[in-house]
Amino acid sequence: MAEPIGRRARNLVHADPAEVTLQQALDALADPVRRSILRELADEPDFTRACGTFDLPVSKATASHHFAVLRASGLLEQVDRGPRRFNRLRRAEFDARFPGLLALVLAERTHSS
Repeated sequence: MAEPIGRRARNLVHADPAEVTLQQALDALADPVRRSILRELADEPDFTRACGTFDLPVSKATASHHFAVLRASGLLEQVDRGPRRFNRLRRAEFDARFPGLLALVLAERTHSS
């Protein structure tokens, strides 16, 4: 018998990167906090980094919004494990839709001060 799905898990909606428009992708990537999340995730194995482990200069509610925007734009996949939500950068899927765009964002760290 399958385990019941928790309320939090039911609320997770993941966009298919193949259906994301360029404008949606650019809007998601426009925010520096979201770009920093992506850069940190790029160096982590899939689903090993929980949302609460990011040192973000925003409130918890605002951080939740940023993660939701990244999910809705096809850049992020999340899974709930107990009370924590873990993340995966959907690099291959996003690159297939927008070749080179994510690479520009990830390379930004070498040019910022």
